[in-house]
Amino acid sequence: MWVSHLNRLPTRSRMISWGLQVSPLCCLCATSDETRDHLMLTCNFSESIWNLVQSRLRLTPLQFRDWESLLSWIKLSTASSPSVLRKIVSQVTIYAIWKRRNNVLHNSQVIPPAVVFKTINREIINTIHARNHRRKFKKLLSLWII
Repeated sequence: MWVSHLNRLPTRSRMISWGLQVSPLCCLCATSDETRDHLMLTCNFSESIWNLVQSRLRLTPLQFRDWESLLSWIKLSTASSPSVLRKIVSQVTIYAIWKRRNNVLHNSQVIPPAVVFKTINREIINTIHARNHRRKFKKLLSLWII
């Protein structure tokens, strides 16, 4: 997540700025230039995943338009989604989107958002289980699963 936060991911727009001859279009939707904000937040593929995540957290779907809006969302804390759960969810989701992008780019393997969400769900459950002995993680599993 820190690499994406620093905007250091080798997206196609960054590769072009380095002088590489690549298409600027997003690997997942092919409709917009592939920047960090587009790839992780506003791409139709990413929006579908974020909607599934927010639905699981029992939140109204919120469309992130830029990285700052995601960071603001992470810092919020509600009874159904405390900030620590939002941090875990965000890290897992960002990584899953990046992996899907690379799978499409390098292996031409397209996986639907619902299937990606299943892997996100499993990773979040595993992350919470691994830290369940810590006080602030004890209630997170019930908040995520219910």
